[in-house]
Amino acid sequence: MQNNMQNNLINWYHQYHRQFPWRETENPYFIWISEIMLQQTTTEAVIPYFNRFLTTFPTITDLATASLEDVYKLWEGLGYYRRAKHIHETAKIIVHQYNGIFPNTHKEILALKGIGPYTAGAICSIAYHMPTPAIDGNVLRIISRQYLLKDNIAETKTQKHITSIVAELLMGYDASAFNQGLMDLGATICRPLNPKCDQCPIQKTCLAYQNNQQKVLPINIKNIKHKELHYITGIITYQDQFLLFQNPPGLLENLYGFVQYECESPYRFQEEFENQYHLPLSIVSYIQDIKHVFTHRTWHMHIYHFVLDKPIKGLYTLDDIHNLPLSTAHLKVLKSFLKHMK
Repeated sequence: MQNNMQNNLINWYHQYHRQFPWRETENPYFIWISEIMLQQTTTEAVIPYFNRFLTTFPTITDLATASLEDVYKLWEGLGYYRRAKHIHETAKIIVHQYNGIFPNTHKEILALKGIGPYTAGAICSIAYHMPTPAIDGNVLRIISRQYLLKDNIAETKTQKHITSIVAELLMGYDASAFNQGLMDLGATICRPLNPKCDQCPIQKTCLAYQNNQQKVLPINIKNIKHKELHYITGIITYQDQFLLFQNPPGLLENLYGFVQYECESPYRFQEEFENQYHLPLSIVSYIQDIKHVFTHRTWHMHIYHFVLDKPIKGLYTLDDIHNLPLSTAHLKVLKSFLKHMK
C-alpha cells in the first residue's frame, strides 16, 4: 500500500502541480516567507504580496535592517500582523547568529521565532530535501481518509499519530515532492467537502473511499470559544486630518487604527474619549456598521464621525495614512467613511 501511495502521489505532483513563484526556488528564505504568508491566507492572495516583499527585501539581511513599520506596510492587507513582526525579529536573529544564512537543521529552524512544526517541516523538506513531515489541515484530512482513521483530528494525540504515519511514508522518497503533493491534493482534489475521488491519484489505496466514508472523514470537532465584541468606532477629524493611534502589544500590535471603545452609544464614546484625552468631541453623523472576523473573535464596529475643535497628537492626512500600516479592519472603516462623504 505504501509504495503505491507514495509513487502515485509523487508522479501526480510532478505532472500536475500548481505553479507558484515560491516553487521556482529552493532558497530557504523564500520558502520560509511563502509559508508564513500562506498561513490563514489563500495562495492566490499571497502571490502579489510574496513578489513585492522579496523584491523589496531580496535577502535576509535586507529584511533584518528594514524598519518594522516598512515591513508592516508591505504586509498590509494580509492580516495576522504578528506574523510580520516575528519574521522581522527572526531575520535579525539569523543575521546575528548565522551570519545571514538560513539555518539548515530541523532543530535550529524549529527554534526560530514564529516557526512551528508545520513550517519547519515544509522548509526542511522543500529547501533541504529532509524527510520531515509537514502536517497541516490538508495532510490530516488526507491521511485520515487514506487510513480510515476515525479519531478526531482536532486532538493532539491524533495529530501525533498522523505525524508518525507521514514520517514513515517519507522514508526513502522525495520528501519535497511528497509533502507538496499532499498540499496540492488537499487543495484541489481531497477537499473537505465533496472530494473529487474520481480524479485522485491515490484513490486505490484510500480505505475511506473503499468503505464509502470519504464524505464522513475526517472527524474534526473543535472546541473553540468565539467572542463577539461590539465597538463604537470613531472617525475623529480635525480639518482634513484623521486621529489614529498605534496599537500596543497584543492583537494588531504596532498597527494604526481609529479610536474605538466597547460601549453602547456614541454619547458614551464621547465620555470615554474625554476621560482619556481630556478634550471634548462633537458628534457629526452615524456612518455604517461593519463586521470584521478574526480567528477567535468577531468585531462589530458601529462607526460614527466626530470632530475635534483643536489639534491633538496623532492627526494624519490621507496622504500620511497611505504610508502607515493600517489594520485590515480599520481600512474597512476608512473606506466606508470616504464612500459616505462622496
